[in-house]
Amino acid sequence: MRALLIPALLMASGCGGNGGEKVQSASHPIPSDWRAVISVADRDRLSKWRAAWMTGLDKAMAAGKATQVNALGLLLKPDLALDKPALPSGDYSCRVIKMGAQAPAMPDFVTYPPFTCRITQDGALAHFAKIDGSQRPVGTIYADDSRRMIFLGSMMLGDESRPLRYGRDTERDMVGVVERVGPARWRIAFPYPRWESTIDVLELVPKGM
Repeated sequence: MRALLIPALLMASGCGGNGGEKVQSASHPIPSDWRAVISVADRDRLSKWRAAWMTGLDKAMAAGKATQVNALGLLLKPDLALDKPALPSGDYSCRVIKMGAQAPAMPDFVTYPPFTCRITQDGALAHFAKIDGSQRPVGTIYADDSRRMIFLGSMMLGDESRPLRYGRDTERDMVGVVERVGPARWRIAFPYPRWESTIDVLELVPKGM
């Protein structure tokens, strides 16, 4: 099953124009507005981010995971976001929480072990990546408003050396909402990911905090 091939959102090193590879040509600059990049399908997923969150949260609670959900505090509260969501460059301790299984055989709440991910800057854009792993989403973070940013990216697999350009393969495309939820705590919420869950929440805390 395809769902079993990608058990978690594991971020890889790399950066991308249009959420994937950089475009170096001056005649084809990387768009700085996510609205000029996002696909129709991902615009729809993004517009339904809160519905995805509440569905996933309801399934997790119904599965008897209230203690685990409550232990994560503000991280899993969909309407709590602080001003200044931009992430500083550097390495982060990251972990993924999945809620709301897409199939009966899958769990409705899973927390994966921490891993290292990295934020780098390229002018007005930020790029997000995990350092290693066999499943390696990479992407670009775009400014949106005072309380959120937008992530657009694609999945790298196996021994691939470069990410697919965002929009080239809808099965690999990713869209997320980036928010700050503490003095040094961020999250990226991925509504309706292609595999496994209804909502994935990725926590980011700067290394050394």
